[in-house]
Amino acid sequence: MGVRTRTSYLDEHNYTAFISKIEPKSIDEAESDEYWMIAMQEELNQFTRNDIWELVARPNDHPIIGTKWVFKNKLNDQGEIIRNKARLVAKGYNQVEGIDFDETFAPVARLEAIRLLLAYSCIKNFKLFQMDVKSAFLNGFINEEVYV
Repeated sequence: MGVRTRTSYLDEHNYTAFISKIEPKSIDEAESDEYWMIAMQEELNQFTRNDIWELVARPNDHPIIGTKWVFKNKLNDQGEIIRNKARLVAKGYNQVEGIDFDETFAPVARLEAIRLLLAYSCIKNFKLFQMDVKSAFLNGFINEEVYV
């Protein structure tokens, strides 16, 4: 267990003063909290930075996929809230296979492949690094037009 100094204690509490402790269940709850509004704006800024969407007139001949905000408090290893995270997700569960899409695919490594990589790295004395890609799913490409 580490020693907590007065400065680190103050820094931690100054930081958490700008985080909402409440996890909203609806957009109405989130809109009444300025910290969740900031989290929502950060998500929309990611879409803009990655050139994800463009505003167009509503088409009559294409189905529209609804969206939903999902709100989560991110915790550190001590279980303390460190960040408010808002995600705008498509309601893909309303889509019908063969009409709205033909196939689905999510590139995920199988557990056996990860175990093999770890074992081989141990044998060869490789150094492995882990990383996380922020907004990784925004980096995929699709061939058809999708309207949300």
